Amino acid sequence: MGLLDTILGRSKPVRPDLDQLFAVPSAALTLQAATGFVPTGLGSVCFAGVEGGTFARIQQDVQELLDADTAHGGIPVEFSRDSYGYTWLLARRTAEDTAALVNDLHAVNTLLQDGGFGPQLLCSLIAFRDPRGRPLALVYLYKRGTFYPFAPAPSGGEKRDNQLELQVRAALGDDLRVEKDLSRWFPVWGAPGL
Repeated sequence: MGLLDTILGRSKPVRPDLDQLFAVPSAALTLQAATGFVPTGLGSVCFAGVEGGTFARIQQDVQELLDADTAHGGIPVEFSRDSYGYTWLLARRTAEDTAALVNDLHAVNTLLQDGGFGPQLLCSLIAFRDPRGRPLALVYLYKRGTFYPFAPAPSGGEKRDNQLELQVRAALGDDLRVEKDLSRWFPVWGAPGL
């Protein structure tokens, strides 16, 4: 950061800190106590796909790593594409094993980052539900190193429950690095696992 950057108001980009994901299991306990939302055992990673052999090889490595336990009853990961052309990887664990789910998501992010595809990573999410069945996701923004809550409104359609999102932000402020800029709380409509 130079003097000119300071004068022009440019800021140094935040370096991704994937280890922030490891705070989710304890944050899940806080979330359950404060709001009644519990983990579903579903989590996903969103990234921009890249053509080429190296990326395909890394994607295959990710699938092999996460599918290694399918012989012992584990559920294979699923890849899908959304309407914007982004690739989603859906990982599943038992609802009680949030730590293993976070390890899976961390491994995917790390393999892509270490393979030189960090700029293609967009976000990771961990899904929750309350006793009434309302969905909620904790979304980790890779490029910001922060989390934010995403809560679709129970009425359906593409509406958000902003009150719930702010309630979750307040509850988790001490557990997670929550994104302060609300304009970066992007909706993730139709995200696998949510």
